[in-house]
Amino acid sequence: MSIKEYFASLFSGFVSLLKGMAVTGKELVTPKVTEQYPENRDTLHIPDRFRATLQFIYDADGNHKCTACRTCERNCPNGTITITTRTVDMPNGKKKQKLDKYIYDLGSCTFCDLCVTSCPFHAIEFSNDFEQAVFRRESLVKQLNYLPEKDEPVPAPQPAAAAPGGAPSAETPDNQEKQ
Repeated sequence: MSIKEYFASLFSGFVSLLKGMAVTGKELVTPKVTEQYPENRDTLHIPDRFRATLQFIYDADGNHKCTACRTCERNCPNGTITITTRTVDMPNGKKKQKLDKYIYDLGSCTFCDLCVTSCPFHAIEFSNDFEQAVFRRESLVKQLNYLPEKDEPVPAPQPAAAAPGGAPSAETPDNQEKQ
């Protein structure tokens, strides 16, 4: 190494040191903001886009839109969401998958928002309730469908078909009164 290279590297190191000291000096004179949490809970502003915990969207009747299609479960990169279903017999004789349990593990969630954006029914969203501290890790596993499922409405029975020719059949109450 020559003397010229030595002094060039010494000079570049000194310039780098001055740049770092300038950044530190600027931070030294900027005003500091201290949040007085938890005393300021009433005035604390949390941005709307803050992602804290996953929750179902319920309507006024207490129904959620989740159809157990498992799209959110497939799109979750680390298996935070587990969906279990049950098979229900419909009144028309067909079978349908219904949501049994929607389990969400807050402790392993990366808050990536892939589950919310991929849900075709817009059934889930992130709340901005950031106070999720617990003493046991098991408390971070939550069941989102906490409200009981409402039964499917049973369709009304079909009325009996009228006899040919438009005349009432013999079984109708009108004919019984005439006899």
